[in-house]
Amino acid sequence: MTLSVALMGTDLIGQARTGTGKTLAFGIPVIQRSVAPGDADYAELPAGKPQALIVAPTRELALQVSGDLELAGSDRGMRVLTIYGGVGYEPQIEALERGVDIVVGTPGRLLDLANRKVLDLSHVHALVLDEADEMLDLGFLPDVEKLLAKTPETRQTMLFSATMPAAIVSLARIHMRHPMNIRAESSYENATVPATAQFIYLAHDLDKPEIIGRILQAEDVGKVVIFTRTKRQAQRVADDLEERGFKASPLHGDMAQVAREKALTRFREDKIQVLVATDVAARGIDVAGVSHVINYTCPEDDKTYVHRIGRTGRAGASGIAITLVDWADVHRWKMINKALDLPFNEPLETYSTSEHLFHDQGIPAGTKGRIAPPRPPEKKDREPRESGQRSSQPRNRNRSRQRTRNGQPVDGAAASSTEAGSSDGQRSEGSGNRRRRRRRSGGSGGAKPSGGSES
Repeated sequence: MTLSVALMGTDLIGQARTGTGKTLAFGIPVIQRSVAPGDADYAELPAGKPQALIVAPTRELALQVSGDLELAGSDRGMRVLTIYGGVGYEPQIEALERGVDIVVGTPGRLLDLANRKVLDLSHVHALVLDEADEMLDLGFLPDVEKLLAKTPETRQTMLFSATMPAAIVSLARIHMRHPMNIRAESSYENATVPATAQFIYLAHDLDKPEIIGRILQAEDVGKVVIFTRTKRQAQRVADDLEERGFKASPLHGDMAQVAREKALTRFREDKIQVLVATDVAARGIDVAGVSHVINYTCPEDDKTYVHRIGRTGRAGASGIAITLVDWADVHRWKMINKALDLPFNEPLETYSTSEHLFHDQGIPAGTKGRIAPPRPPEKKDREPRESGQRSSQPRNRNRSRQRTRNGQPVDGAAASSTEAGSSDGQRSEGSGNRRRRRRRSGGSGGAKPSGGSES
């Protein structure tokens, strides 16, 4: 729907549910309207300056968009560069100096390089804001406005998002010229993909790992993405699944960028089956074969729910979305259910042994939540002794002590006589080095004799 409008160079606002191919909707026009290095008029352009800029909210989404554009523009020889934080500046600066045609990046690093005069945006003819509402939620809107100010006013601006908050609409009015609004759905309530089957279960937090372990053994299970609310929870769930014998890996903000990219690569290459991620990856996971999305906890709002379950059922494929709701989050889920007009107002109470769980998910009867035996407890170095039983190993009682006085050793007899004299109230004179203490009456802090008068 957007190709004919975008190819004419008109500003547009594209709104469609996630997973419907928005990347190629702006990627193909950007590539077609850019001048390739092999074209005759390429020499007339400023050498190596970017012709198009695509801004994405997360690193994972930037890498995904960049990969799609490289594939689509390979025949024309378009040079695509991905710019994001968490990695060194040097490779990105060197690539910009060699020359690029299309830049895809996150707002923070893009603005940083632009302020350093390394990234020149003065010749950009097309600017794309992908997942603009997510950039608003992450607080990138001021950086986006600064990037827009560094591009020519005659550029073509395309804004794509699954939702359209008021702040994004205001941004479009200020920075876009008579944009055409193209909406793939009649209303936001239909923003979920129809091919995605949704299941809402009321589950106890301690029983969730067992439930997930049994779902992972259901029929027709492919790649699975599990979303958690916190980074610590994502790490804990991934570790628990690995202990149960499943190939799982976490993906959260505390991981280094290299580790995050490695986890996504292994997930794409089927080296791991389960990816346990926080919402930082909800917009950037575009992996074929994701059959299940599991919300370990209830999402914060309806937008988060839409973007999470949009990781499955992409490009016309079918998928399954499972949401595990705690008793404390029932009210939050009812708000999401009402906002999206879903028929799950009362989540069904579910346990790992519930018959309807096995029936809904196609889990074979008798399936347990693990495929590997539990690890034996680690042996302690010292065995606990029974009460009343002495250790067979003798204790080391070889202790040497020596009494000294003023740095000089004292023999046992002198020490004994000194201690005996002290107990009888007598003061040992020793070698004359000690001076007898006298109690002073009166004075600061001194003790006064009872009944006496101050002299």
